[in-house]
Amino acid sequence: MSVHEELPRRNVVPMRLFRLGEEPSDDLTSSTSAEERFEMVAMLSARMAEFSPTPPPSPMPRGHPVRVVRL
Repeated sequence: MSVHEELPRRNVVPMRLFRLGEEPSDDLTSSTSAEERFEMVAMLSARMAEFSPTPPPSPMPRGHPVRVVRL
């Protein structure tokens, strides 16, 4: 058995190539819902907290005022 056969199989990550300056916009509002974007941020925040040497801050208390500004 070779070394490559012992490694776990990984999912294939799709890749797209673009010429410099012809990259698509980073705006995901037309291709994802607000819930999907929120889930992405929550997942990335949790992953980054794993690398932090200090514990993450406590969550905001319920009823904390929040204002949504639509652009």
